[in-house]
Amino acid sequence: MRMALSSSVRTKRWTRVEYERLVDLGAFRPGERLELVGGALLVREPQGGPHFTAVGLIEDVLREVFGADWTIRAQGPIALDDDSEPEPDIAVVPGSRRDHRYAHPSHPVLIVEVADSSLDFDRGEKASLYARAWIADYWILNLRERLLEVYREPTPAPQARYGHRYSATITLGPNDRVSPLAVPSAAILVADLLP
Repeated sequence: MRMALSSSVRTKRWTRVEYERLVDLGAFRPGERLELVGGALLVREPQGGPHFTAVGLIEDVLREVFGADWTIRAQGPIALDDDSEPEPDIAVVPGSRRDHRYAHPSHPVLIVEVADSSLDFDRGEKASLYARAWIADYWILNLRERLLEVYREPTPAPQARYGHRYSATITLGPNDRVSPLAVPSAAILVADLLP
C-alpha cells in the first residue's frame, strides 16, 4: 500500500556545497547517476543506445566546431548556482580540461540535452533552470521527433518553474543547419547530431 505525503511533510533542499560535500564523503554508490536541480537530488534516466550515440555525435561535432580553446564536457557537473549542479549531456565551456580541475565550470556558452523520455522535463524544468542561470544558448536534441529545439534569450518569467524562461525558440529538422551563438560562423547540419 502506497502512502501519500501530507502537505505538512517537509523535504530537505540541498545546496550545491552540501551536495559536493556528500559526493566527497562517498555518500553515493559508485556510478550512481544523480544531479542537483533546484535543491533536489534527481536520479538521471538510464541511457539507451540512441541517447548514448547522440551524446557522442554531438561531442564530436562540437569539438570540431569550437576548437582547442574550448572544452566539450559530456555529462559532467556544472556549478550553475547555489542550489543546482546539473550534469547536462553536453556543456561547452571556455578553456582546457585542466582549467577546471579544482572546481566545476559555471558559465557554459552552450548546453545540449538529448531527450526522449525526459523531453517534457528538459523543456520545462531544465529550460527554466538554464534560463535562470542566463545560459544564452540551450539546445534539446529531440530523439522522439528527430528535431533540434534551440532555446535563446533568457528572460524573467514569474510563472516559470525557476522564475525564468527562454523567449525565443527555433525548431530545426534534420536538413536544417544551426550555428552556436559563440561560433556564429559555424553551420552544423542537424542530421550530423542525430543517431
